[in-house]
Amino acid sequence: MAFSLLLAACGLIIFSLYYTAQWLVRCRRRHQMRRQHGCLPAKKLPQRDPILGTDVVMQNLGAAKKYGFLDLLRSRHASNGLTFTTNTYFRTTINTCDPALIQNVLSFQFQDFGMGPLRRKSASPLLGRGIFTTDDDIWAHQRALIRPSFVRAQVTDFSIFGHHVDQLIGLIGRRNYEVDLQQLFFRMVLDSNSEYMFGESVGLMSENASDAATMFHHALDYAQQGTILRLRLGNLMFAHRDKKFRDSCSTVHAYADKFVAQALEYRRKQATLPEEKRDRDDGVRRKYVFLNELAKDTDDPILLRDQIVNMLLAARDTTAGLLAFVFFMLTRRPEVFAKLRADVLEHYCEPLTYEAIMDMKYLRYVLHETLRLFPPIATNSRMANKDTVLPVGGGPDGKSPLFVAKHNVVTYSTFVMHRRKEFFGEDAEEFRPERWENLRPGWEFLPFNGGPRICPGQKFALTESSYTIARLLHAFSGIENLDPTDWREQLTLSLTLNNGVQCRLIPAP
Repeated sequence: MAFSLLLAACGLIIFSLYYTAQWLVRCRRRHQMRRQHGCLPAKKLPQRDPILGTDVVMQNLGAAKKYGFLDLLRSRHASNGLTFTTNTYFRTTINTCDPALIQNVLSFQFQDFGMGPLRRKSASPLLGRGIFTTDDDIWAHQRALIRPSFVRAQVTDFSIFGHHVDQLIGLIGRRNYEVDLQQLFFRMVLDSNSEYMFGESVGLMSENASDAATMFHHALDYAQQGTILRLRLGNLMFAHRDKKFRDSCSTVHAYADKFVAQALEYRRKQATLPEEKRDRDDGVRRKYVFLNELAKDTDDPILLRDQIVNMLLAARDTTAGLLAFVFFMLTRRPEVFAKLRADVLEHYCEPLTYEAIMDMKYLRYVLHETLRLFPPIATNSRMANKDTVLPVGGGPDGKSPLFVAKHNVVTYSTFVMHRRKEFFGEDAEEFRPERWENLRPGWEFLPFNGGPRICPGQKFALTESSYTIARLLHAFSGIENLDPTDWREQLTLSLTLNNGVQCRLIPAP
């Protein structure tokens, strides 16, 4: 007995000495790295609790509850500059809106940063091991699977969108032209994108939408809310105990599984056919279905489900949110609506073509200005996967090299960056599409991310948004605002409006 205790004590001492030695070596190596590169620490956000950072976490949660998280970020950057650090539960976070620092993290030093285990853990109940939660070879493989699905031939095929915009215009009329456009945009985009991805529309725009489709739609929303809450809780994620969240994730997965099974059955049938008869009906090429194309490269049902949920969620929220913010601003800026409608009518044709939309320059300016003020992904983050040095971010002015320890997180806010006066002028807070006549920004304008992980579907989202706006402005000659309040943020995995777009549309004569 005594020998066993002595052996255990010796083992504990040896382990402690080894761990201490490793810690000392790491500290020395980091000190040398800082000195070699001339690193200076970033400014620190004043905290009452500098160790656990409970005050920062509670501020974040409280602001989000009052729809003011993004304003809180702006006020922090206004007081502390482009880059500052916070400490929460033994984790250092570098908060930035400096385009030079962001460019290094997302592009020049891409290999030094990844999504990290905390993000994977927070999002995995909904997104699994999809493209938005994975790193390295797994991410590269998934990216390679997805990229061919967004070639120009698919992106510019308006037959994907036309029927669903027809349904939207009809539904607005049946509701006597008084609607919440944001709610309808989310339903329409989910319908059109599910048809593109699954080969079959969810059918939410129908007057007889199925219970399964409605449950899927609501489950997707609730699962998103739970995911962003888990991200905000960080290391306190274990405290998130919400059965409805888990049930919502299961509902989303079950709905997607049905289409995955169909795609795998399609794959099996196609494999039995000679090459010249594959993807054809009576000699005519079948319409493009995103999931069927993915299934040609893998028969793993979980991988397919994770991919399709990731892509469907991103496609729905990015496009619907962009459309909602465009019309939110148009209801409040009648002169912009009139100018935009004139631009649309000047180039409009039946059927509407991709080339006609590309000629609508003011439409492009309106989209860019909306993306500037209301970027779909208002905040994002990366975790350092090794000790590294960024060329900017350190020192009182943020211009000195900055040491980033392994597992430290860099959180960047495009929402804050897009509204900085030094990048977009003294009227950066104003909605002024005309600024894009001569504006050619670099990394200070980042609505779809940048570097190797730039959004592969950005052209698809912009094309669908442009087509929808052009069709609506052709069908309606005016729009009236029915909501006197200012916008309120709804920040889940993407940015939308908590108060929607309450308006009255005036049909064109």
